[in-house]
Amino acid sequence: MKEQGTAARIADVAQRILVEQGAEAVSMRRVGEAVGVTAMAIYRHYPNREALLRAIATASGRELAAEWARLPRSGTLEERIDVLLDGFLDFALGRPHLYSFLMSDAWAQARRFPEDFREGQGPPFTVVVEFVEEGMRTGVLRRDDPLEVALAVTSCAQGLVQQYLSGRVAMDEAGFRALCHRSVRRIIDGLRA
Repeated sequence: MKEQGTAARIADVAQRILVEQGAEAVSMRRVGEAVGVTAMAIYRHYPNREALLRAIATASGRELAAEWARLPRSGTLEERIDVLLDGFLDFALGRPHLYSFLMSDAWAQARRFPEDFREGQGPPFTVVVEFVEEGMRTGVLRRDDPLEVALAVTSCAQGLVQQYLSGRVAMDEAGFRALCHRSVRRIIDGLRA
């Protein structure tokens, strides 16, 4: 049990460093110093830096999906998508280093579309797919490939966030959030049954 506790502490500290400073700041030596163990001791729990980063990605995806699963299940599909989009924007804008690592950095064993997502390996994406499937089942959205429709909707928001975080959208955060909502609404309107 102690070993599992140490592995979790290592991953938590590595995630904190990543959130605060980015993936490039995560090194075995730095994490070890922050945890109070040697860098070599970390290798007993994670065979390499990539495995540690993968553990962070997996845990972060599960945490985000769990947050989204707790969002209200009442209201129209559009209202619920708005709430989900707000949750996504809270995450992306509130933890930009973690967002960039998960969504745009190249790292070992990153999930790949479509295979990994068909198998449900992307917990946050799976939440969006479930919304899309519900919209198709209830006749709000026209029938199509739910995975590809979810990709179209999420890619819009992700692309806008990338542009905003890189300084290419000249708006304050409130204006940017409103732009995201209008853009996703346009996508949804184009997918209506």
